Amino acid sequence: MHKIVVLDGQTVNPGDLDWSWLGKYGEYQVYPRTPEEQIRQRIGDADVVLTNKTVLTRDILTAHPGIRYVGLLSTGLNSVDLDTARSMEIAVTSVPEYATQAVAQLTFALLLELCNHVGMHADDVAAGSWVESPDFCYWLTPQVELHGLTAGIVGMGRIGKAVSRIAEAFGMNVLYTSHAEDKYVNARFLTLEELLPECDVLSLHCPLTDETAGLINKDLLSRMKPGALLINTARGGLVDEQAVADALRSGQLGGFGADVSAAEPMSPGSPLLNAPNCVITPHIAWASLAARRRLMDTAECNLDAWSRGEKKNRVV
Repeated sequence: MHKIVVLDGQTVNPGDLDWSWLGKYGEYQVYPRTPEEQIRQRIGDADVVLTNKTVLTRDILTAHPGIRYVGLLSTGLNSVDLDTARSMEIAVTSVPEYATQAVAQLTFALLLELCNHVGMHADDVAAGSWVESPDFCYWLTPQVELHGLTAGIVGMGRIGKAVSRIAEAFGMNVLYTSHAEDKYVNARFLTLEELLPECDVLSLHCPLTDETAGLINKDLLSRMKPGALLINTARGGLVDEQAVADALRSGQLGGFGADVSAAEPMSPGSPLLNAPNCVITPHIAWASLAARRRLMDTAECNLDAWSRGEKKNRVV
């Protein structure tokens, strides 16, 4: 039997799911959050550590030679030093795919808010403006129809494909660029440089790497179709936030919708906080109950497979 610690269970499970499955594998302790200065104390002599965003650095791992397994409660791998884990023969697993449909859905929630500003209009009705209107209808912002517009997708992985299918259902033309041409039959492949001036909507679904950090910068924004919309439900570091804010103010960019930020929680000095035509949500795309339930189910399967000497979703 194992000694198990969950370092930051609050986000994955704020109380609507169950951790009791851990009991099948040993004694366990779940912490809602773990400040950096308490990580070592809370790991203690645990040999199984589950973490979402609490970072397990080289120093943390080497201070706990008894750790045999790290279960990432995420798809991203940046919460653990993989090279150190490999050198210490620590098994590391992640949870792929669980939020594909949820992220695709929120991508369009952001896009539709930029096109129709439903929240703004609903608030205005609640404030009494429709009651007092001399006309049977009114609108506060231009209403944008997606049918016939061109969507450009950067990254045609699982989420990119799901977004493409929704775009097709709206009657949009779909173009895409990806690290490798995917031969996705319902969309046309272009290089990023070819894609930018063609699309009315650019949606980011690529990983954050050294090559993609700051991908959407001043230069690339200047090559986009004037007034185009930009959506980012991937990683905040893909965009130069100051360049995006400037493009929004100049009108080169017609709107920006994001579920991610370069710093999370968002920095109080972010230039996007006061930018016009900007809709930002606090990294909620993955957080539907259905998606989090899939995450927990996969985390259990990963731990179960490791405990039986099998490999499932192993990254180390």
